[in-house]
Amino acid sequence: MLWLSIVAFLVAVLTAGAIVRWARNHAAVYENGLPQRFHRGDVPRIGGLAILAGITTSWTLGFVQTQYWGDPGSLGLDGWVWRWLLVMMPAVVGGVAEDMTQRLSVRYRLALTITTGALAVVWLGLTVRHAAIPSVDALLAVAPWLGAAIALLAIAGLPHAFNIIDGYNGLAGMVALIVCMALLHVSMQVGDRALAVLLICTAAATAGFLVWNYPRGMIFSGDGGAYLWGLVIAFASLSLVQRHAVVSPWFPMLLLIYPVWETLFSIYRKLARGVSPGVADALHFHQLIYRRIVREVFHDDEARRMLMRNNRTSPYLWAFTLFTVVPAVLFWNNTPVLIAFCLLFVVSYVTAYLAIVRFKVPKLFRGPRR
Repeated sequence: MLWLSIVAFLVAVLTAGAIVRWARNHAAVYENGLPQRFHRGDVPRIGGLAILAGITTSWTLGFVQTQYWGDPGSLGLDGWVWRWLLVMMPAVVGGVAEDMTQRLSVRYRLALTITTGALAVVWLGLTVRHAAIPSVDALLAVAPWLGAAIALLAIAGLPHAFNIIDGYNGLAGMVALIVCMALLHVSMQVGDRALAVLLICTAAATAGFLVWNYPRGMIFSGDGGAYLWGLVIAFASLSLVQRHAVVSPWFPMLLLIYPVWETLFSIYRKLARGVSPGVADALHFHQLIYRRIVREVFHDDEARRMLMRNNRTSPYLWAFTLFTVVPAVLFWNNTPVLIAFCLLFVVSYVTAYLAIVRFKVPKLFRGPRR
């Protein structure tokens, strides 16, 4: 397992380095005036290709070890690994196409993630069979199509949730790495080595990408990378709960509550303002932190000043993520506690968001103005 993660890391870091060196022409495609742009200069947005290269190479070698090398580590990677990769391709390829051309609309990208979700439900058999709530479980028992619909919604939505939080150097990548490691821990607790292998390879490939992404932001994951993180994590979360009844279905919910709630809250506030949820804006939680909390700027050069503020934004959100990941890992089989922490996060998020909007941020969290 360890050697596969090393392969994933090396392939990702070398591929990302090659993209940084030779993909400058594609970097210029990204427009300067977009509200979600918080950097200066032309930066390649096809880092998802590096992550995909690391994942594909390591998963393939894991499959070869299982099938042809005697599988000394009992990895258990059968043909379903290839099915995972094939099912992810419509959404991931669509995301990369958008990164390279900036011409694929939100509607088409959503259609591609829905296609991937439908394939995952039909071909991979991913579904939600229980919610650890008696009334809901009874409904799922008599209407199994409802569980399939929930799985489809999760698979189609999570890639876009990661894309929403992918706004600053190291933010979405580190969140994905932390979530993968948490899922890896629980997978090992229940003895699911095959799932653990896929997760550790995904985490390692993400780490290879982060070498170039944080702190200097020399490459971005783009839609392709965000979609890839969302799909692997969605597949792994559904598979873990589906294969092992001891794992609470609220474990992945709490684990992913930050990107999920960020998405739901963004849809709500846009609809409340009469704006389409597909229209990009600069009012996401991480963007408000960038503007109203991160203030330590010492250089006169605008590009360097923006880069410094960009880098200082992500750690705030990493800490925010750990507030949900730590209890999720500690109480992965305790549904009442997990539900309570989900509710606590929602209340904390809304409270913090309103405080930042109203400029009521405690001095403890603010840097000095210069």
